[in-house]
Amino acid sequence: MSPLSVALLAAVVTGTSGTILAWRERPEAGATWLSLLLAGQVWWTTFLVFELEASTLAAKALWYDVQWIGVVLIPVAWVLFALEYTGRDRYVTPGVVTALLVVPFVTLLVVAVGDSGGLLRADASVAESAVGSFLRVSPGPWYYVTAGYTYLLGLIGSVPILQLVRDDARPFRGQSAALIVGTAAPWASSVLYLVDAIPVAGLDPTPLAFAVSGVAYLLALSRFRLLTLAPAPRRRARQLVFEHLHDPAFVVGTEGYVVDLNQSAVEIFDIDRRAAIGESATEVVPRYEDLAAGDDDRSPLAIVGANGRRPYEATVRDVTDAHDRSIGQVVVFHDVGQYLGQQQRLDVLNRVFRHDVRTETNLIHGYADQLKADPTDERALSVVKQSATRILELSERTRTASKMFDPVSEPSPPIPLDELVDGVVSDLRSEFPCADVAVDPDVPTVSVPAVVHVIVDNLCSNAIQHNDTDTPSVWITASVDGDWVELVVADDGPGIDESEYDVLQRGTETPLKHGSGIGLWIVKWAIDHIGGNVSFGARDPRGTKVTVSVPTVGAAPVAADDDGVGPVPISDEDRAATAVDSIGPSGSVKSSDAVESSDAADSSDSSGSSAGAGR
Repeated sequence: MSPLSVALLAAVVTGTSGTILAWRERPEAGATWLSLLLAGQVWWTTFLVFELEASTLAAKALWYDVQWIGVVLIPVAWVLFALEYTGRDRYVTPGVVTALLVVPFVTLLVVAVGDSGGLLRADASVAESAVGSFLRVSPGPWYYVTAGYTYLLGLIGSVPILQLVRDDARPFRGQSAALIVGTAAPWASSVLYLVDAIPVAGLDPTPLAFAVSGVAYLLALSRFRLLTLAPAPRRRARQLVFEHLHDPAFVVGTEGYVVDLNQSAVEIFDIDRRAAIGESATEVVPRYEDLAAGDDDRSPLAIVGANGRRPYEATVRDVTDAHDRSIGQVVVFHDVGQYLGQQQRLDVLNRVFRHDVRTETNLIHGYADQLKADPTDERALSVVKQSATRILELSERTRTASKMFDPVSEPSPPIPLDELVDGVVSDLRSEFPCADVAVDPDVPTVSVPAVVHVIVDNLCSNAIQHNDTDTPSVWITASVDGDWVELVVADDGPGIDESEYDVLQRGTETPLKHGSGIGLWIVKWAIDHIGGNVSFGARDPRGTKVTVSVPTVGAAPVAADDDGVGPVPISDEDRAATAVDSIGPSGSVKSSDAVESSDAADSSDSSGSSAGAGR
């Protein structure tokens, strides 16, 4: 056996070991293709040994032709391994594999039919050397096509591997370095052969370099856990995180065009992904002109989408390359409706407990001193009892508001509207016997969410409690329009102050502008909770008329959420819009100075008459 054959057998042993290790790692990403790559190297090397040991020209030519199977398999397996190993497996499809095999198939077909036209080898002869005798060939035109194709695939496969050399994770750096060494050695040997830079003229040393490849791949498989710790899941996971992010997200290039958007953006903002990619960000991303201005002090933006008009907080982050150059931006919209709703409820409850409850407590404390001096003072006893009753009512209403947004409690089943109204009226007549509560006899029997009971009860109770007549009157009517129920609660009282409407409209309270109770807030939160509408108006000749629109159970989903901020049903005008004006101060948190101002205002208010517990 020639010295060259002995050296080649060492490459066969290392290559076979690597093939077995890689094959055992299936179905890890890239394991199958790496096994085929190493098998191709072993095939080529093994039959080169056969060629060296053959004694005739015909035998050497036969084993030379057989080697082409390994030659054409290696580059295809390499590029497919690189794609799958680095997480680009979406490109490893039957169509891509078939396209990559076209040139190898033609090469093997030329070999199989005998290459009578000299496409692969124009001439062949036996060459003798100190390392053994081998077949010296003159390459034909298709030989150079195959060689160029091999180098091209080698380059394509090396690009994603090279990107891992500077990766933050040390194992991936070691893996990629070993892979580059294992690939560069045989490719460099092949280039040296083509430019006649080999000491033994006509001998292709590429199979000898497979010994270096085998050692490098064995090191990558054992020391750096090449297939058991591949970066493929990381790349895919990052794609999944972006794609399945609950918040709408857009990727915008440096020139201001949309590069990508996730599924949430497609669904929430009703965008056609294919049509959006490549379009100007100003045409696709809501309020992009304002976001691109870079104003760090942005209030939440109310944007119309599939969920109605919702408040969003936009975050813009630069995307940079390895040289810290900006290559784009990621724009993420986070729905802050739940946060704003919680803040709104906390602000109202804070005012209730610091102002209304404290006012009642001060009254009880003051009249308790009078009762201490004169236990028979009926007026003092009456005031104390009324204040205690109002505190109890506030407590009950606060508990109602808390239950409404409790994520743990089971939702109440729907209630037929006529039964719901009858129940409310029965309770009102029992609690307020002096009141005249009239109900439309034709109340629809459609089912509505159970929270409508809270709405009707609070509106009617407020109307009776704040009525200044001896016999308060309340009228309840209801009608159905498609999937919506319209409820009207009218009274003959003094009406509701415009400041109450203003506070509800703004969605926030201030030390100087706040409601006089919690009743209307509960109504607003309950209506927002189910995606309804409410409007207030004057009743002729006297009183207030409150119109409430709520969806029936089973109706098409409307803009509703559990935050109480106030999403609304989408009108045609709103649906055509892409963004609306800023929500403004509802997203801000009170500073300590504001709290002190609130305390001062509350102290001033507490010296006056008691605040109504209802509105």
